[in-house]
Amino acid sequence: MTEEQQNVLTLDNFFPYQLSVSSNKISGLFADIYQDKFALTITQWRIMAVLGENPDISADDVSHKTQIEKSILSRAISKLLQRKLIQRVFSETDKRRSMLSLTTTGIDVYNEIIPLSHQYEKQLLSCFSQSEKDQFYSSLEKLYKHAKALKKDT
Repeated sequence: MTEEQQNVLTLDNFFPYQLSVSSNKISGLFADIYQDKFALTITQWRIMAVLGENPDISADDVSHKTQIEKSILSRAISKLLQRKLIQRVFSETDKRRSMLSLTTTGIDVYNEIIPLSHQYEKQLLSCFSQSEKDQFYSSLEKLYKHAKALKKDT
């Protein structure tokens, strides 16, 4: 690579950019399902998915699991509370601490979305063989752990 080439960032060949664009494209495909059929944003669905898997957790825990910025998360939680898809129960000992969970309606919506999510995931990954899927997931996990370790160093 020449010095001139090193001074130019070609986004189409820059891994973080490719990963971000791919993620946005894939999220957009899933967003159509959530928005059209359930009037949910991707952020709202991710919150519901976390609560479906981990009932009765705090907003901080949801933020940690989803990596969604707290202000964006707070707005999405407010909308889900307004729609009565989730509920918040405040701690009796510390009113600043609350636990979130799906309501009965939220559980019904969650149970409708899960099979659709699995179907779309299967469709999306159908371009890979099983060994390629295994390698892809292994590589993603390795990259995530490495990025997490790099963040600790800075």
